[in-house]
Amino acid sequence: MDKFFKLQKRGTTVSREIIGGITTFLAMSYILAVNPQILSGAGLNWGAVFTATGVSAAIATLVMAFLANLPVALAPGLGLNAFFTYTVVLGMGCTPAFALTAVLLEGILFVVLSLFGIREAIINSIPVGLRKAVAVGIGLFITLIGLSSAGIITGDAGTPIAFVNLNGEHMSAIVGLIGLVITIALYILNVPGAVLLGIAITTIIGIPFGVTTVPENFSPISTPAAPSLFMFEWSNVLTLKFFTVFFTFLFTDLFDTIGTLLGVAEQGNLKDKNGNVLNAKGALLSDSIGTIVGACMGTSTVTSFVESSSGVAAGARTGLASVVTAVLFLIALFLSPLFALIPACATAPALIFVGFLMMRSVVGVDFRDPSEGIPAFITIMVMPFAYSISKGISFGIISYVLCKIFARKAKEIPLVTWILAVVFLFDIIFEAVK
Repeated sequence: MDKFFKLQKRGTTVSREIIGGITTFLAMSYILAVNPQILSGAGLNWGAVFTATGVSAAIATLVMAFLANLPVALAPGLGLNAFFTYTVVLGMGCTPAFALTAVLLEGILFVVLSLFGIREAIINSIPVGLRKAVAVGIGLFITLIGLSSAGIITGDAGTPIAFVNLNGEHMSAIVGLIGLVITIALYILNVPGAVLLGIAITTIIGIPFGVTTVPENFSPISTPAAPSLFMFEWSNVLTLKFFTVFFTFLFTDLFDTIGTLLGVAEQGNLKDKNGNVLNAKGALLSDSIGTIVGACMGTSTVTSFVESSSGVAAGARTGLASVVTAVLFLIALFLSPLFALIPACATAPALIFVGFLMMRSVVGVDFRDPSEGIPAFITIMVMPFAYSISKGISFGIISYVLCKIFARKAKEIPLVTWILAVVFLFDIIFEAVK
């Protein structure tokens, strides 16, 4: 095991990988409830999507473990599932089968691009300063996710965003903040598995506060429903509407995955001697395979999850942690009532705390050089405020090219970065006029 996963070489142990894998699972397990809820709005069966979510997440994460040896977990992505339901099906009037066909073909194209190293070349073309900024931006992004999921922030206070009043109406926020204090204390005291322990303790504390609910006649065992297999619609694949949906899935998934890999690699120092993501080709192939599996089973695009950062914070450094996460996804198919006991406010402290850990990458950005600092700032700013990793990268790349041109340093811009900037610019223009 040590030889295969290179535990000693990466300065980790079996116990740390297990803790990291469990932590990642707990931080992202909400997707098992949220994804079926969103996709059922498109007319898909809740139970079938639940099974498809768990199985596709497990398969993709196992592929990540064995092909890339990285502590990165995958599952149907938030944002992409919302686009699937609210834009494609409800907004454009398409069938779920139409959307699943676009997801399938996106996954197949990504396999080809990954095998030929095209996606890897895109990652390596992103300047070092922007890579650091991506890590920081993701940190703030998942901090915002944590604050929101715990109900700590609100948009109903007369300002765009504000903290809620910590009174009896906001018990979830109170428990989340208590959990954050506990997590910080455990981490400063160098307690092993501080993030995981924080989640467990916060869940228990939530019982008397009424945010952790244990049903009467509680039974942890449940039988998973059968997924909806091969639900595709081929009659409209050559239409303009299909290509619009297809390319939206394509670009959003591409740069969400790239952003997550860059952020996790930066946080866990999982980089080669050139500063590039370790085993990037295998990592990118993993989400491609996961997307194909997910589409065949009836769920939206599978992508790398930023919550993997919480597992890295708990000590995960190899694919062994991903194996643990994948196994837990499979177990969760039969123990959904048990994992459902963990409230969002119990995993929120882990996400918020990881924001601090990822913020440390900001010292690697040269803010003294405006042509480096301004694009980094824009990348960091856009991710949480636009609630999108991919938008943060796109605006960051465009601003990087512009700033280098203004600074008369255009020769420093790699060719692929030029191409990406043009593609992103056209994407923004297309989105504005459609």
